[in-house]
Amino acid sequence: MVDSQMLVALGLSLVGGLSTSLGALFVVLSDTPNMKMLGLLQGFAAGLMLSISFLDLAHNAINSIGFLKGNLWFFGGVIFFACIAKFIPEPTIGPSTDVKRRKKNGDEGGKDMVKKHRRQVLYSGIITAIGISLHNFPEGMAVFLGSIKGMRVGVNLALAIALHNIPEGVAVALPIYFATESKWQAFKLATLSGLAEPLGVVIVAYLFPSSLSPEILEGLLGAVGGIMAFLTLHEMLPLAFDYAGQKQAVKAVFVGMACMSASLYFLELSLPETMSL
Repeated sequence: MVDSQMLVALGLSLVGGLSTSLGALFVVLSDTPNMKMLGLLQGFAAGLMLSISFLDLAHNAINSIGFLKGNLWFFGGVIFFACIAKFIPEPTIGPSTDVKRRKKNGDEGGKDMVKKHRRQVLYSGIITAIGISLHNFPEGMAVFLGSIKGMRVGVNLALAIALHNIPEGVAVALPIYFATESKWQAFKLATLSGLAEPLGVVIVAYLFPSSLSPEILEGLLGAVGGIMAFLTLHEMLPLAFDYAGQKQAVKAVFVGMACMSASLYFLELSLPETMSL
């Protein structure tokens, strides 16, 4: 049973992890990545994450183990990820002022400016890759714990994380590509940073036995809800606002929430009882 659960979790986390490669392709196949589209995608992913955090994971934890315990686990997850974000801040794709400057001076001027500081840009890309890799460990843990609870939870977590990881792939590949002018190096480093997610599954599979008591499992999933909520509000929404504008990003958030709610409903109907909540 453990083996099959781990294989399912590994498969789902690979989907999420390798979506950083899609973000890298977004960079290497396009000379001028569409930052507004990236912001809308990030807003959509934020809506998915908020929906699954509050309406599914935290909601089920509170119903299963009580209001107080459910909230304690939820805010424990928030504090845990807040500590990670404090000590290993996840860099954004680039300051909005740089984007505005590129728009004003033309993209070629922006590229020339970046190429003058290749060493610094390369360094920032590598630091970004390391930061994103470390951030992907808790995401891999979340997918594994969700898969233990049921296929529906695991699939939805993997979907939300996969969409979130596409902009992360851009964040890694963009500075690497500008610094090295090598599409392969940009693609390779972004892909490697995403593979930290299935590695997180392997590590947590040995830390948490499959025979977890229902109360501990519900609590851990409530904590995962807190992690996802903090990740969304602290890192995803600001990026969406920066690149797509507040009004458009908010619309994308609610579209994402609606899609996740529909996904939760239809997966609940379609999956066998043993694989759902």
